[in-house]
Amino acid sequence: MAQSGNAGTTATKDQVKKVSEMSLIRTFLPIVGLIIVFLTFNVLTNFRMIKNMPLVLSQIYVTMIATTGVFFIMTMGGLDFSQGSILGIASIVVCLVSKVSIPLSIVSGILAGAMIGAFNGYFYVYRKIKSFIVTICTMFLFRGFIKYMTTNAPVAGSASLINYDSTGLKVVLTLVILVIGFVLFRYTKFGTYLKAIGAGEKAAMFSGVRTDLMKFWVYVLSGAITGFAAFVNVIKVGSVTSSGGNQLETQILIALVLGGMPISGGAKVRFENIIVGSLLYIVLNSGLTMMGFSTQMMQLIQGIVFLVFVAIFADRKSLQVIK
Repeated sequence: MAQSGNAGTTATKDQVKKVSEMSLIRTFLPIVGLIIVFLTFNVLTNFRMIKNMPLVLSQIYVTMIATTGVFFIMTMGGLDFSQGSILGIASIVVCLVSKVSIPLSIVSGILAGAMIGAFNGYFYVYRKIKSFIVTICTMFLFRGFIKYMTTNAPVAGSASLINYDSTGLKVVLTLVILVIGFVLFRYTKFGTYLKAIGAGEKAAMFSGVRTDLMKFWVYVLSGAITGFAAFVNVIKVGSVTSSGGNQLETQILIALVLGGMPISGGAKVRFENIIVGSLLYIVLNSGLTMMGFSTQMMQLIQGIVFLVFVAIFADRKSLQVIK
């Protein structure tokens, strides 16, 4: 009996050790991957990436801001494929209102994004439609509206919009969102509740978490954050075309997975997934572009990398159908 007990204890210790090792791999692999990819592309491009870092990083601000909102959604086990359409609609609103007032245009963009987020949240939470179905429908719905609004010409904003296109401002705005998001996620009940819902919605509900209300407001928050990103998006050229926000949802999903984000959300989520993943995606995309790969080849390579990271970070024991 004693030998059986010792054997059981040894097996338990081995299991704990394996879990700990896998946790370390999940934590450091994205960071190691970022370093390796960055160094590899610099060598292959004769260090053109380092020489053009401002240009490379100019692509990250909108992605990183919008990724913060989707990060909250994925933490609770949901998905959002409408982010590109939200960005496009909010960008149109920012451009139109900017002719009246720049500060008012920022607020209007946030409200436009929040309204679409509320639309998604209502059908997801109160009509009990799966998140990926709702957001795919709204993606096509609002993408059609964007194309209608830009049929004859791009929607132009105030000429003064481009005066705000400075690296310093975009860095500050991105850091503000990241800091606020980090504090909410790490030091408030908001983050705890999100992880609890992702780990087990019924258990969270029995623990006193108002899960439906929480899920609804997370979609509103995510839409509002992307609406804020719309201002950063339009100050580059001062207008919006029919392709505004196109493929943003794909970029966000790939960035989060590359950053080590578990598809099913839950307790293993780390806020650092946003930063590392966004950087890794932008470096990978910019490196492939600098090497002269065609769009099709870039998509193939990105798809392979995406599958590898999903295979590593998918928690098969807790993985279930996306909520």
